[in-house]
Amino acid sequence: MESQNFLQKAGHATMKFIKRVLVILLILGIATLSFAYWGTYEKGVMAGKVLRITEKGVIFKTHEGKISLDSFGALKGVSPVAETFDFSVESDQTEVIQKLSDVALSGERVNLYFVKRYMRFPWRGDTKYFVTKVERTEKGGN
Repeated sequence: MESQNFLQKAGHATMKFIKRVLVILLILGIATLSFAYWGTYEKGVMAGKVLRITEKGVIFKTHEGKISLDSFGALKGVSPVAETFDFSVESDQTEVIQKLSDVALSGERVNLYFVKRYMRFPWRGDTKYFVTKVERTEKGGN
């Protein structure tokens, strides 16, 4: 009788321990995903000409773009090197999407302010880089 009572207490204590471990793991998992989703790894500015801005996706519609980054005058006596860079825009940033569409059509040089996230999520965009602000430069145009 006493051994059966002991086994019941041991089983109850084990289940209590397992439940606590699972709750702690769940909280740590939620905290990690929250950090990866909202955390900012890098902030910065890209300067160049927007080549394209598109809406794409079958299930998740995202806004994606490409900017041509020119290294004007970085190296003396060397022709400018053109590099392209892909970026995403969150869907709730309608003003940014409209400005990007305008400057892509006009071909003017712009500064794109961006944040880099820790992880990429399919409903958010194809890249970790998200444009938050578009600034037209004074010397815009072709």
